[in-house]
Amino acid sequence: MILYRLRCAKGHEFDSWFKDSKTYERQEKKSLIGCAVCGTAKVERALMAPRIGKKGKDAALPAVVEAPPEATATPSAEHQQMAALARQMPKELREALLKVRAEVEKNCEHVGDKFAEEARKIHYGESDKRGIYGETSDEEAEALAEEGIEFGRLPWIPRGN
Repeated sequence: MILYRLRCAKGHEFDSWFKDSKTYERQEKKSLIGCAVCGTAKVERALMAPRIGKKGKDAALPAVVEAPPEATATPSAEHQQMAALARQMPKELREALLKVRAEVEKNCEHVGDKFAEEARKIHYGESDKRGIYGETSDEEAEALAEEGIEFGRLPWIPRGN
């Protein structure tokens, strides 16, 4: 996962997570990234302060964390990667993401790996309108965005320590 600070054409700044830098570049080129404040698709990377860590055990992670391709091959590997990333997050960010996760789980239906299929059914009126969450590939997410189907992607950090 990689975190970028983004700025829209209207000057709004916000943070967004991506699988890797290539994913960001592909989505930015296709205007698939919208401003979190106003929704405009004219978005570019903003300057970010680098994280400078201390020596030894308390050293900070680099500002950019990209997973090797094999790390996303199985759910357990992805779970381990997100757990490692969550341990390095500031406590307030980790707690906020856990609250978001709890709200999504409480108010939406988990559809698993059928997310793209179910999102299309809802969008085209073939299924009841409701909140859903699940998993989908980057390619399917891009296809949904190209079809005009609105959805969001969240860093899904594991519960617990």
